[in-house]
Amino acid sequence: MTLPPLPQSAIVIAAEATDWRAAVTLAGEALARSGAARPGYSGEMIRMIEEHGPYVVIAPGLALAHARPGPEVLADGLSIVTLATPVNFGHPHNDPVSVILGLAVTSSSEHLAAVAAVANVFNDSSAISDLAAATSADEVQRIMGGGAMEDRASDPATPAPTEPAREGRE
Repeated sequence: MTLPPLPQSAIVIAAEATDWRAAVTLAGEALARSGAARPGYSGEMIRMIEEHGPYVVIAPGLALAHARPGPEVLADGLSIVTLATPVNFGHPHNDPVSVILGLAVTSSSEHLAAVAAVANVFNDSSAISDLAAATSADEVQRIMGGGAMEDRASDPATPAPTEPAREGRE
């Protein structure tokens, strides 16, 4: 599997988040804006972390927030949030986190393939710091290796985004 779609509407640059829950909420909102998930998906991702701990912090500075496939997931998708100020998730070695990837997949079989595709991006040891320093959605897409970047939100069959993509410091 290639990376799930990462449209510009699913990228938030230099966001402010007071804690890990706010950061994960931003990633979920970006997935919803792109048409990959319903707004409630943020809560599902947060619940998984509350139940299982900070397992989503997969490398120093990087969290891969996700939940199981379910009714909150509309399509496979990826979101990326970079934080102006990193937050702690409670991971003993990989905190603080400055880059949050949100992942939505429609089936359990796609889940492992999507995680593997995401992991391949981070074989490049500079990918996390490059993402954290990115100043545009185009730059984030380039770092992530291109892939399918079309917005489902432009499809008339997809619900309209709830808010515009945020770039710059808020």
